Formats: sequence, structure tokens, C-alpha cells
Amino acid sequence: MTTTQQSYPMASLYVGDLHHEATEAMLYEKFSQAGPVLSIRVCRDMITRRSLGYAYVNFQQPADAERAIDTMNFDEIKGKPIRIMWSQRDPALRKSGVGNIFIKNLDKSIDNKQLYDTFSAFGNILSCKVCVNKPENDFAQPESKGYGFVHFETEEAANKAVEKVNGKLLKEKKVFVGRFKSRNERIREYGDRAKQFTNVFMKNMPQEWDEEKIKEIAGEFGSTLSISVQAASNVQDESGTSKKFGFVSFERHEDAEKCVNELNGKEFGDRKLYCGRAQKKAERQAELKNKFEKLKQERIQRYQGVNLYVKNLDDSITDDILREHFSQFGTITSAKVQMMTDSELEGKRKEGGDGKEVVSRSKGFGFVCFSSPEEATKAVTEMNGRILVAKPLYVALAQRKEDRKAHLQQQYMQRVTTGIRMQAFQSNQPQYVAQYMPQMQPTQFMTRHGTNMVRATPRWTPASGYNGMGLRPMGPRATPVGVRQPGMNRFPGAQPAYQPRPISGGGRQNFSYTKNVRNVTHHPEPQPIPVEPEINVSGQEPLTASMLSGAQPQEQKQMLGERLYPHIQSMYPEHAGKITGMLLEIENSELLAMLDFVQNPNLLKEKVQEAVTVLTQHGSVGQTA
Repeated sequence: MTTTQQSYPMASLYVGDLHHEATEAMLYEKFSQAGPVLSIRVCRDMITRRSLGYAYVNFQQPADAERAIDTMNFDEIKGKPIRIMWSQRDPALRKSGVGNIFIKNLDKSIDNKQLYDTFSAFGNILSCKVCVNKPENDFAQPESKGYGFVHFETEEAANKAVEKVNGKLLKEKKVFVGRFKSRNERIREYGDRAKQFTNVFMKNMPQEWDEEKIKEIAGEFGSTLSISVQAASNVQDESGTSKKFGFVSFERHEDAEKCVNELNGKEFGDRKLYCGRAQKKAERQAELKNKFEKLKQERIQRYQGVNLYVKNLDDSITDDILREHFSQFGTITSAKVQMMTDSELEGKRKEGGDGKEVVSRSKGFGFVCFSSPEEATKAVTEMNGRILVAKPLYVALAQRKEDRKAHLQQQYMQRVTTGIRMQAFQSNQPQYVAQYMPQMQPTQFMTRHGTNMVRATPRWTPASGYNGMGLRPMGPRATPVGVRQPGMNRFPGAQPAYQPRPISGGGRQNFSYTKNVRNVTHHPEPQPIPVEPEINVSGQEPLTASMLSGAQPQEQKQMLGERLYPHIQSMYPEHAGKITGMLLEIENSELLAMLDFVQNPNLLKEKVQEAVTVLTQHGSVGQTA
């Protein structure tokens, strides 16, 4: 028993390059031919339980393990040759690189067994591997990458292999054999890899060039190790023939650098040859990414504050018309209306159905770029909201997609946070319906049970305590507007209610709040109250986009509400305040279009009917309006 335990660490084998369907039973059947097997474990993924492609086989005796390496290495299991080596539990030996050599420019037909047979004459081999591409599926044969590694037991055997094989022909290809170097060693040795290179990449070469022609041309600059010419399957020239590209590997960096300097940009017939340092795919992608990112940042800085986004354009607006209307504010470097492509236009026609034709190619928006930020700012101030061909324009500074997405996401998070607070507050509060409060008649005096009762004139400014939930501040000096029945949900997009203006003169009023009774003010004697002059809403002048753009955002909603309320009151007098508050949530440009009864005679009625439908579904309005 003691002998078995002492020999157990020396009788463990590593089996690599396994087929994904190879199991412990298959390996046991295979390796038990060499001697008694102690245990077998196929390493698998922890989640999918799929084979990782290698296993460990433990024999009872080291002689049996050695026999398995000598007789079974590179045998096939399920059509795939396996690779056997002694198991090295200590990673220091594998990472040290002692006795490890690197071979490149191998013929594609050389496999692990042929490489093993070639280098086994120089000493005992611990591991031998030819690197291959990952096949597209489990049934495809892997293709050699043209290089591999051989790990000898001793450093002397490795040095002997380098001395005897480096520069020699293997299957008519001159191979390079050298001591294996880790990535860090190569970086320390060569420093900046962009300046120390031996591989050269060529493209846009004439179609008649082959390896012999490139060898003839590149041979003028120094000794070459390998040359490869390939045809790009996805890149074709004007005649439809696949373009050729190639690689040349020089022995010395100086020769490769000289080749690049003299051949790059040189004309051969009607083609200008490109010749440069060969790069890996990841390195080339990183370089192109940095280049395009730099150009992108330069473009952003160039157009920062001068590029305007214009939407809600009429279909008849062209680039020249857009330039003509904005040229009054300064020098325009570009003006472009975005147009649909043929595929987009065809898709719109299919969406129309019933034989409807979509003639317009305009997407309804465009961009105007000025020469200075001052001119762009002036254009935004003057043109935003201006009517152009019966449509109010929306003009703002253009934003990148990433910035606009981040801004919208921030707004969404603010609404979510507000909604959470609303739910917490509403759980202990009655439900309210926010509504628009028009300017009312002067203060009325009423007497009830010998007590003077005063009703204040509502004002236009929103309640200072509005918290975004359509509520009026509650307390001893305010009364809720539009108290709803329990179980009725508040309309989610309504305008906030407006707070009655306190009565001036006579100091602070003492209101007494009593349930189901109007708020009353007790005075020893009636006192004169200043009254605002009544505004004749129906007689106001028509509202224009220029008038609206010159006002503050709060005043804009007030001006629009003054025009909308009389028309809504004529249709639904009992619920005019609620409906007006709902409509004021719409953008100002659409509200202006509703008030344009010449161009859009029925638009306001349609929007009012939509609001009534929503209120009806929430139980706020009956069907009798």
C-alpha cells in the first residue's frame, strides 16, 4: 500500500485534445490496456457539464503510465487524436519556459504526431502541440495556424533542437525554431512593438502576383523566412475579382522596415501598393477605434453650440427653404432636411395599406449649422415656435444620441422617484382631481345665519405648495378642489390645481375650516375689498407663436389656458376645468394648432373628446356632457 501511495504522484497523466463526447468509460477502456488504472476524471464545465477537452488518468504504477505515453500518444478517440503528457501539478515548471521552444512557418499538413516525431530525436519530450483554429462545428476538421510548441525535459535538448532545425526545410517550407518567450519577455526585449517588427502586410497588389513574384520583390530588401498570398473572399475590385493580399516575414527588423518605407504607396501598373507592419486583429481594431473616436471628438467640438435640430417641418420644406429662413440670423455652413431612403419609403407605403401612397420623402426634421454659437443661440430664440407653412417649428441645440438618451433616462428616474413618493403620500390622503381654474367674477358677499361669508377670486399662478401630484395644499386656509369619491383614480397627466389668491387689505384672514361647510371669515363689519378688473376672454386677440415664445414657460400655459377654457366650457361646462388642465399637459406647439380653427377646425374637438373618454374611464365624468 505504501509503495502505491509513493508511486501515485509519478503515475498521473494529462490527456488533452479530447473530443467533447469522450467519457470516463471510453478513456478507461483505452488506458486499461496499458495497465491497472486507479482513477479517471474528465474535466467539465461547472454549469453546462460540457467537457473542457482534457482529462487526468492515474495509474497504479509509473511503468504503466510511461507505456501509455509511448504507445497511445496521438491515438484517436471518436476520430480526434489525443495528446498525452505527464501531469505537472506545479505551475512553476510550466511557466518557467525551461526546455520550451517555439516553431513557426509550419506546413498546414503537419500535425502533433509529425511534429513529435521530428523533434523526439533531440531528447525526451514532455509536451508537443500544433496550434489550430477552432472549427465552426464539432464535425469540421481544425486547421493548423502554422506554428506550435515543443517542451523538452531538459534545456540542453531544447538548445540542440534550435541549433539543428532552425532555418531548415520541413515539407519544403523553411521553419523558424527559437526559445519560447513569454509576452512580457518579448515586450521587454523589443520595447515598442510598433517599431520592432519583422512581419509585413501587403494589399492592393496586382492580380497576377504570386508568392514567387513577392519573394522576388521583397528579396531585394533582405532575407525572408516565409511568404503567403491569399485572396479576400469578401473584398472585390471593379471587375468582380477578389483582391489579393499577402504577408512577408523577414529575418531582421531593419529589412522589414526598409521594405515598408520603399514599397508603401509605390505604383505597379494601375494599382498603388499598400505595405505596412502586420498587425493582429485585436491590435488593428483597437487602433481603428482610437482613430475614429478621435475624429468623433473633433467633430463634436467643431459643432458644439452651433448645430441646431429642427423638427415638425412641413413636407414641402427643402434644404434651400430651410437655409433661406435661418440665414437672417448669421452665416450658415450647412442646412439639411433628412430624407427617407428608398427602402424606408417603400416600408411606409406598405404600412399605409389600402393602396395608400406615401409621396413625401421628408422625415420631418433637419439640421442647421451656423458659424458661431451666438448666431445659433439667436436662431433658437427667434425660430422656436415660429409658424412655418402652417406648422410651429421646434428648434433646439442638436444633441448626440448618447447625451439625449442619458437625459431622458435621468428624467425617467426622477419620475419614478416622484411616483414612489406619491404612493407613500397618497396611502394616507384623500384622492383629488387637478383642474384648471379660470379667472372668476369679482368677490361676492353672502350672508348666512347673520354671518358674512367671503369667496376669494382664484388667481392664475400655480399653488406654491404644488408637489407634482395634482393636489392643492391642505390646511386651515385652503379647500381641496374637485374632491373625488373613494376608489376613483386621479388622472395621471393632469395640470396642477391653482390656489385662490388671499384677500389683500385688512391683514391676515382668520379662516375656520368645518367639514362639509364653506370656509367663512368672521368680520365685525364688512370691509371694502379691492377687485381685479374682469377679463373678457372671448374678446382677446388671437395667440401667435411669436407672442408665446416671448413669455415665460409659466405664462405660456396661462395664455394658452385663457384661450382654451371658453371653447371647452361651451362644450362641457361642468368639467371645463378638468379637461383644460389635461390639455395643458400637451406641448405648446400642438395647443397652438388646436387654436388655429382655420387650418384645423376639428382638432380641438377631437382632443377634448379624448380627454372626456379618459375621464369617463376613470369615473370622473358622466356621459351627459
